[in-house]
Order: sequence, then structure tokens, then C-alpha cells
Amino acid sequence: MDMNQYLEVFIEESKEHLQTCSEQLLVLEKNPEDLSIVNEIFRSAHTLKGMSATMGYEDLANLTHKMENVLDAIRNSQIILTPELFDVIFLAVDDLEAMVMSIAEGGDGKRDIKRVVHQLELIGKGESPVTSSSAEIAAAAVLEMEEMTAGEYDEFEWTVLQQSKDQGFNSFEVSIGLREDCLLKAARVFMVFEVLEESGEIIKSHPPVEVLEEEQFDQQFTVTMVSKESSEEIKKKIMKVSEVGHVVINAIDLEGMRHTANAKEDKVVEVLEQETTNAELPTDNNEQKKQASFKPASSKTIRVNIERLDILMNLFEELVIDRGRLDQISSDLDNQELHETVERMSRITSDLQTIVLNMRMVPVETVFNRFPKMVRQLARDLNKKVDLEIIGAETELDRTVIDEIGDPLVHLLRNAMDHGVETPEERLAKGKTEEGKILLKAYHSGNHVFIEIDDDGAGINKERVLNKALSNGILTKETAATLTDKQIYELIFASGFSTAETISDVSGRGVGLDVVKNTIESLGGSVTIDSKENEGSIFLIQLPLTLSIISVMLVEIQDEKYAIPLSSIIETAIIKKEDIMNAHNQQVIDFRGKVLPLLFLKDIFEVPISQEEEEFLSVVIVRKGDKLAGLVVDSFIGQLEIVLKSLGNYLTSAFAISGATILGDGQVALIIDCNTLIH
Repeated sequence: MDMNQYLEVFIEESKEHLQTCSEQLLVLEKNPEDLSIVNEIFRSAHTLKGMSATMGYEDLANLTHKMENVLDAIRNSQIILTPELFDVIFLAVDDLEAMVMSIAEGGDGKRDIKRVVHQLELIGKGESPVTSSSAEIAAAAVLEMEEMTAGEYDEFEWTVLQQSKDQGFNSFEVSIGLREDCLLKAARVFMVFEVLEESGEIIKSHPPVEVLEEEQFDQQFTVTMVSKESSEEIKKKIMKVSEVGHVVINAIDLEGMRHTANAKEDKVVEVLEQETTNAELPTDNNEQKKQASFKPASSKTIRVNIERLDILMNLFEELVIDRGRLDQISSDLDNQELHETVERMSRITSDLQTIVLNMRMVPVETVFNRFPKMVRQLARDLNKKVDLEIIGAETELDRTVIDEIGDPLVHLLRNAMDHGVETPEERLAKGKTEEGKILLKAYHSGNHVFIEIDDDGAGINKERVLNKALSNGILTKETAATLTDKQIYELIFASGFSTAETISDVSGRGVGLDVVKNTIESLGGSVTIDSKENEGSIFLIQLPLTLSIISVMLVEIQDEKYAIPLSSIIETAIIKKEDIMNAHNQQVIDFRGKVLPLLFLKDIFEVPISQEEEEFLSVVIVRKGDKLAGLVVDSFIGQLEIVLKSLGNYLTSAFAISGATILGDGQVALIIDCNTLIH
């Protein structure tokens, strides 16, 4: 059977099961008495094990099986839950996630899992999963070799082993361990195979021969063989091969192995029957009513490759351009029937646009899901107690934005953990609870999505930030005296800026917040900070819902047309030329009590002037955070929806231009990057 056709489904479902394991483990850590949570984790692990074994990913299936044994012991109250036990299980889930990611990227899903498997086995025996010494690890390796089998045998292999026994052959599982300093592992494996083939016939190897030839294994491998020689004779021959460290030979008890396999199947059936029986026992009348009214919902969803959605989006973008072209032609020809048809087409394409954009929308939950486990581990590393609360995980964003927003959020959360939340002792001294709180919140507002990261930690020390900025030469003392609190907070976004006194694995190198700002602004968004010392900080990220089709104000400068995104515009205004004033070599106007700098786009974009300037000027008031500016244009054309097209790799240096679009009359209009202009 060709398993490749099921690979995509396997990867997606494996990610879902691992996500369930991570989420439920965090819940279990807070409610260790609730064994129903353990059952939920066990079911996900059990399903993942079965899927992995079916697809042939043995490391994945083996590790899941060991984890399943521990979970089974937990739900049967044979093991007491401890923080060390949770650390090992989370470590196992991390390894499983890494293996699934390896498979998703075209790899073989193999990984060195001996250490975590050994720890899980210690837990299963009721021992402490502490870090083992080198002697213990070596002993565990020998023990692993003794217990190592060539895996399950298929019907053909069983038949060969059985017939060999009937003909007087002995069946062995030979576990060979090469020395750590062995350089040419594949050559040694070949020499071992030659020796074994002289003594008998090889039935199976684990890992498979192809993997051994490519040296994609650790120091150990197992071979199943049949021979008329004794185990001692075979062992002596193998030990003559140089760089072989250990050899363990076990005779295969065919009847015993078949009996064990049957017993395992019976036990699984018994467990399933027991779970079914328990599920059928109602606890009370309300439970009976719930079960009676419950009807399983039929699945109405299908998985669609993101590349297909990208193609659909590109085709629809062309349709939007043609719609604008038809609008233009209809108004030029002044034909009523054509006008009505175009209006109907506009309504249909608007509905279609909504559907296509919604299809590309993904809940931010896909990004938020990995943070609870990260925060838990970071809190343990920093010896802090932190409770992460997530609100609005169902809020949806365009897939292209989702793909980019993960890393900035990681930086902000690590910043809140390291610089924001204090240690339990410091918090108690300040009269706070010893457990810090971080709120991660997402919500829609207008045509934007907002993401808040709010902590109740130490806040930002303004004096410390200013002193660091002065010592780094980011600003002068004269400039520092004029800054508002928010402007001081924004200094931490400067490249290479850090207030950490020591460099650690978490922070201190000044890399992080500048990346956050640059990434978010490249997505057409913004990030602002608000903070109160000893009360906490709030980082607010504003992001556009989508990046491909945007609403703009079309303006004209001489004979050239430009588009300004509506998300950046506050309002438009007409001002008299005589109202313009000069301040610090900058032309400004008084805009409702505020001094507003004017930017003449004809000068910035070097537009050739072919007519005299008029007495009145058209101004578009734009904003970036709390900074405002007035863009002076010749005239306003109107508002419309346009398709944002990249300028390509050759025009990346174009100043203050974020892209271009094709208008209804076939002309190209450049899209102005207001963030760059204000900056």
C-alpha cells in the first residue's frame, strides 16, 4: 500500500493530537486529581501511536508507547504526579513534535530518544526520573540492548521462523552495540552481517538495512537470524569484528511471543470494553438527559492546501482589477444596461471577496496554542511563578499575517517573563501575590485585529531606559528632556537596546524588540507601549485583517496617481497657503491646537511641476501611533478597493512606496507607505 497519499492527513492529525496532549497536560498540572484529563491525553497518545505504527515511523510509535505506559499507570493511581514527572512528559511531547515536524519537512522522523525513553521507563517502574550519571546511562544502554527486539514480525516472518524451528534451526535476536569511537559504522555493520550470514540466515534487521547503510542510527542495532550454531559461537565470531562494544543474544521463544502478543490484544480489548462500559453508566438523571439529547455532529469540513487558496486569491485579485476596469468603461459609455450589469457584477464580486477572504482566515489560536507550554518552561528556568491567561483565541487573521506574527509574540512574551514579572520573593515584598499574571488577548476592531500582552510585573523604569539610551548615544540630553513617557518607552524598540545587566539564554543581547517592531510594521501594523512602574506593562499590536486587498484613498499629484491606505488616514482637509508656518526648518500648520508637520509629496517623489500652485492646498492627515503628519496633494479622487501588488526584488529601495496597483483605466498607481514617511 502506498502510504504517501495519507501523509498529509497523518501530519495534520498528529499535530492536532500533540496540541491536545500539550493543552491537557497544562490543565492536568493545575488539577492533578482529575483523572478524566489523563484519559483525554491517553486517548490522543494512543491514537498517535497507532497512526505512527501504521505509517512506519517506529521512533514516533516507540516513544508514544512509552509515554502511554506512564499515562496508563497515572490513571490507575500507580504513579504520583510530580513536577519532575511533568517535565519528562513535556520533554517527550517536544520530541514527538520535532519528529512530526521532521516528517512534514520531508525527513524520516527519526530522533535520538534514548534519554527520554529511559526516563519514562524509570517513571514506569516508580523511580525518580532524575538526570542519570554516565554510569547509569551506560547501564541503561546495555539494558536497552538486552530488551531490544527487532519489532513486530509479519505473517511471512513468523512462518519462516516457525518452519526453521521445525527443521532444527535455532532462532536468535542478536543485539550489537558499536563503540562510541566507531568512525565507519556502515562498514562495521557490513562486516557483522558477513559473519552472521556465515553462521546462518538473516530474517530481519532493526533498523532496516537501508537505514544502517546510510548510518542513520545510533550505536546499536538488532538482527533476527536462524542458525544451527549456538549463541556462544555466534557471539565469539561477532566480537572478532573490531569496534564492536557489546553483543547480547537472546533465543526467540516463538510460543511465548505469540502468547504475549495475544495477551496484549486481549488487554487492549478489555480496556476498550471497560471504557465503553464506564461511558454507558449514567451518573444521574441530568447526565441521562444530556446523553439522550446528544447527537454526533457530522463533519462538514474538508482540508484545503494553502497553495490552492493562494491561487484562488490571485485569480480573484485579477477579477477585482477587471471589475474596476468595467466600472470605468461603463461610466465612459453611459449605457444604462451595461451600467446595471456592472453594478450587479460588483455586488456579486463583493460577496465573493468576503467568502474568499474568510476562507483564508485562520484563528490566532494556531499561534497562541504553543505559548502556555513555553511560558511554563520559561517560568521554571527563571524560578518564577506565572499564570498565562489567553482571551479571544478564536479571533481570525489572514494566513499570511498568522505566519509572520508568531516570532514577534514569542519575543514579547519572553520580555514580559524576564523583564516584567518579578520573582516570588520580590512580588511578596511589594505586596503582590507570588504568582505573576500575563494576559494574552486578541480582538477585532473595525478593519483591524488587536493583540494585547499585559503583565502585572515591575513595569518600565523610565530613568533606567533614558540613562541607557544616553549611554548608547541613541539621543542627546536636550532631546531627552522633551520626551513624553510613551516616547521614552518606545526607546526600547531601538536596535541593540537592552536594560538587562547580564546576558542570559532569555535576554540581554538587545535583539528582540527591534525585530518585533520591524516585523509588525512590515505587515502594515503598529505596536505601542503603556506602562506604570511596579504595576505592569501593556504592549498593544495593531494588525490589518488581510494584506492583499485593501481600501485606499486615491489622490492626484500633477498627472500621477497615488494610493494612501485608509487605515492610516485620520481625515482630509483643505487649508489656505497663508496658514502654513515654519518651525525648525519644517513647514507646519496648526491642526486643532496641535503643531502638524506638512510633507509635500510632489517634492518627496520628485513629480515634475507643469502648473502654478493654487491658493488652497489639499491635505491628507495620516497617523502612525500617536504621531501625525499632513500629506499635501493636488486633489482627492476618491475611495476604492485595490489589489496590493509587490514591486518585486528590483525596486525594494523605493522610498516610502509599499507596492502598486492597477486602476480601472489601466493606469498604475503607487501605494504610499505612511509609516516610513512619518518616521
